[in-house]
Amino acid sequence: MKKFICIMCPKGCHLSVDEENEYQVSGNSCNKGVKYGKAEATNPIRVVTSTVVVNTGVKSARCSVKTADGIPKGSVKDAMKVINRVRLQAPVSIGDVVVENLLDTGVDLVATSNLA
Repeated sequence: MKKFICIMCPKGCHLSVDEENEYQVSGNSCNKGVKYGKAEATNPIRVVTSTVVVNTGVKSARCSVKTADGIPKGSVKDAMKVINRVRLQAPVSIGDVVVENLLDTGVDLVATSNLA
């Protein structure tokens, strides 16, 4: 039996997921908890947020970035190693793809702020 606190809404339901019974979820107050509990027990994913260095000419600045979708939880540390090596040249716009197909996950890393 795995236990999680659901993060799909502010209620924070305490979920129990029975791995031996087809991942039956209990403790949820809505269907979002069922979906979250099953996913967290079978294939946990995380959206990664960070910053990257941008050369703006005279100085460097940092641009916020995030993965466009969740990546496997076990890949987050390796993703951060890639993200920490990124160096961009200004201008950068919200939505620009910073790293395409991060770690072969099919998920892009995108800019979430503008820098001129």
